[in-house]
Amino acid sequence: MTKILVPFDFSEQAQNALNFSTAIATKFNYVHIEVLHVMEIPTSTTMGTMGGGEMMPDMENQIFFIELMNRRKVQIEELKAKYADSDFTFSANIKLGNAFKGISDSINEENPDLVIMGSKGSNGVEEVLIGSNTEKVVRTAICPVITIKSAVDPKDLKKIVFASDFREDSVEIADRMKRLQQLLEAELYFVVVNTPGNFETSRESIKRIRAFANKFDFNNVTAEIYNSSSEETGIIEFAEDVNADLIAMITHGRTGFLHLITGSIAEDVVNHATRPVWTFKTK
Repeated sequence: MTKILVPFDFSEQAQNALNFSTAIATKFNYVHIEVLHVMEIPTSTTMGTMGGGEMMPDMENQIFFIELMNRRKVQIEELKAKYADSDFTFSANIKLGNAFKGISDSINEENPDLVIMGSKGSNGVEEVLIGSNTEKVVRTAICPVITIKSAVDPKDLKKIVFASDFREDSVEIADRMKRLQQLLEAELYFVVVNTPGNFETSRESIKRIRAFANKFDFNNVTAEIYNSSSEETGIIEFAEDVNADLIAMITHGRTGFLHLITGSIAEDVVNHATRPVWTFKTK
């Protein structure tokens, strides 16, 4: 059974991610969707009434938190009821604590095949799962992560840009990309972004892309070289120029291992791209 984890903060972006997940689940058999809502316990600088200087939530925050918790419990039950008769199985849970830790622990404990999460990106001040939390999940998740910025139907994702330098002949990377291509029934653009600080000839880049595609028997693939001032800008601009539906990237979690697209670039693209972004952290 394929398991999809959806971090859910009841925002519009989270609902977009859930809708995307249910659309995928409806298309395939034996899919389980797990919704996770993390509630952070409020704290304040109010001194505890028993002394000792311990940090305690003040009464107003406690009341608000209890009311919010009760409301979230009702909403979670409503979600369960909504998808109870679906072709896929569905569960929804609430955790208390730090948002990133709660998501990370669930990924490690539940071992999902895919995380799908909504985000407003770097400027989303109203969203719970913004900026640093999204970046941390992308950087550390042991499974692929799809980040959704707006409402999108998986059936419309027919053109995938896979940005890399194609220096690593990894069976795992190739298998993941093939599964993504098959899942969406999409065409692939393999692109190397050339920058002033990391220049190479088009002949060298194309040769490496073709070697990767031939070794792992990819079909329906176009090889491209794109010149830009930076990798992040080049990836986003190339996706815009070819009217791509999704950007795919590999990250090593800032380790810089074998010079594939680095963690910081993947996180920047996740933050700034308007298109859905698929990321996978290799071991």
